[in-house]
Amino acid sequence: MELIYLCIPLAPLLGAIAAGLFGKQLGRTNSHRITILGVSIALILSILVAFDTIGEGHTYNGAVYTWAVIKDFRFEIGFLIDNLSAMMMLVVSFVSLMVHIYTIGYLHDDSGYQRFFSYISLFTFSMLMLVMSNNFMQLFFGWEAVGLVSYLLIGFWFKKETAIFANMKAFIVNRIGDFGFLLGIGGILAFCGSLDYAEVFAKINELTGQTISILPGISWQASSFIALLLFIGAMGKSAQIPLHVWLPDSMEGPTPISALIHAATMVTAGIFMVARMSPIFELSDTALNFIMVIGATTAFLMGLLGIVQNDIKRVVAYSTLSQLGYMTAALGASAYSASVFHLMTHAFFKALLFLAAGSVIIAMHHEQDIRKMGGLKKYLPITYWACLVGSLALIGFPGFAGFFSKDLIIEAIQQSQLGAARYAYPLVLLGVFVTAFYSFRMFFLVFHGKERFIASSDKHGGQHTLPHESPWTITLPLILLVIPSIFAGYLLDPMVVGDFFHEAIYVNDAAHSFDPNLNSSLSQHLAVQTISEEFHGAFNFILHGISQWPFILAMMGLSLAAYIYLYNDSLAKWGYKKLHWLYNLLDHKYYADDFNQTVFAKGSIYLGKGLSVFGERILIDGFMVNGTAKAVAWSASVMRHLQTGYLYDYAFVMFGGLVLALSWFLFF
Repeated sequence: MELIYLCIPLAPLLGAIAAGLFGKQLGRTNSHRITILGVSIALILSILVAFDTIGEGHTYNGAVYTWAVIKDFRFEIGFLIDNLSAMMMLVVSFVSLMVHIYTIGYLHDDSGYQRFFSYISLFTFSMLMLVMSNNFMQLFFGWEAVGLVSYLLIGFWFKKETAIFANMKAFIVNRIGDFGFLLGIGGILAFCGSLDYAEVFAKINELTGQTISILPGISWQASSFIALLLFIGAMGKSAQIPLHVWLPDSMEGPTPISALIHAATMVTAGIFMVARMSPIFELSDTALNFIMVIGATTAFLMGLLGIVQNDIKRVVAYSTLSQLGYMTAALGASAYSASVFHLMTHAFFKALLFLAAGSVIIAMHHEQDIRKMGGLKKYLPITYWACLVGSLALIGFPGFAGFFSKDLIIEAIQQSQLGAARYAYPLVLLGVFVTAFYSFRMFFLVFHGKERFIASSDKHGGQHTLPHESPWTITLPLILLVIPSIFAGYLLDPMVVGDFFHEAIYVNDAAHSFDPNLNSSLSQHLAVQTISEEFHGAFNFILHGISQWPFILAMMGLSLAAYIYLYNDSLAKWGYKKLHWLYNLLDHKYYADDFNQTVFAKGSIYLGKGLSVFGERILIDGFMVNGTAKAVAWSASVMRHLQTGYLYDYAFVMFGGLVLALSWFLFF
């Protein structure tokens, strides 16, 4: 099996190298064939690993290469294959394969065709290395690699100024989070003396009671400090407030990377990392409360921004931000399994929504404003039904994948005993209404109502062409993603109610302590324990959910969107006039970008100019360089007066010096 583990990340890497270095020689067709082959091999082998790990119960934890040895520290490349990593490998490789196939149709005329396939294969390799790692060094390698490739993908159209601004923004914001992440890894190495997961978790009790001094006289619990630093990394990668600003702008890249980065891979890396590091986070109620507050705030506030967006991709992007907030809030409630379960279901239906949005964009000849669409149902039947399934899964409609995972998260937060739950629960509950409203606002404006688009001019025949369904390379991934978007939620029983993650995730009931021998099962968590006691199958779970507030609020949001955008759009205009101040606040994204641009961007420029004037001109040039020359000139002018040329002056100086010397020896 070790050879299979090694081949899973290497197959996409070889495809990326072939398409990237030899793309011109291979040609467009062979480039996409070889990269698709590499990702297909990764998916097939991941399925085999899933059967071995999930089906047979076999796990693997071992090093395949020693990179460096420094005294007692070993830096290794290794794999940890358990149920958590096996599930992530399946999700990443499957969604990546769908995106590869989709790209054939979406970028068939683009001059950077081979380069794009090289990038997305390299991205798949990086993400697989991240989720398969068994140590922090390899985790950080994959963490930085996905950040680098996302920079390349967001700025793929490098002649487009907005794309260049967006990829630089993503790169800088992620570096802020990664700085905290790296400090957290350093803290683990300092306190535990190892970077290997197994060794760190075995020594995790050593963090209990230890403190670290950040400032003189101020001490923190080492466990809380390390957990918060690690979570700062997750905030950057998973786009949590206030490090969320990069993700909406990343829509400047081609649509396939929106599905790849923002559905199943890069943005969920932070969620996966926190779940994998659950033994560390379980030591700190402070960190868990902070995580829940950040997640719930992101879920609600980012959902509100989706209401005022008119770019079809940005609506889906803000829904990603909101759903990542739900996952993060669940992590804070120690419902790691629920969070990871929503990660999986969200990966399928969000990839479906992004790819469906891309299909609409192609049909509309790259028009992305939903106000210029309408009535597309009869022109794009496959895309219509795919988008409907994705939207129903997103809002948590009973029976669809998102229903099970989102309701489970809300229930977990409600049952949480942490203080932050009283703040988080109302926000995640209201977020259900907001999600349903903006999701079906987009759906109704795009596919229903009157046709607001203008038929494009045909370049060859001079005729006007109406929108039409996309080619099979685009519709096939949509159809394949519809299946898990509906049925993946029925894995609730083994994945959350059961003990699917019992060896990969640790949950601790006792405050401020961690005993892996006592609390090695997810059933120890109150929310999951309650569900497991009352769970009587998926059908009964659906019946129970229909009578709960999340379903009621979702139907209220859907109904309001239908009433406004199908029957009475004057209500939207009335709301715009009466709540213009709120619209401006949301349209300016809470002025977060303006604040960052004014304080950090312009502040850095002013700081640089100030350092240039004071540091370079005054201190270096004026004082050190020119000041030295002036000091030499001044001392020379003074010394010149001592050289008079008269013998009696020199004799007087010699006599005076002799008197001073004799006085020193006689009296001192």
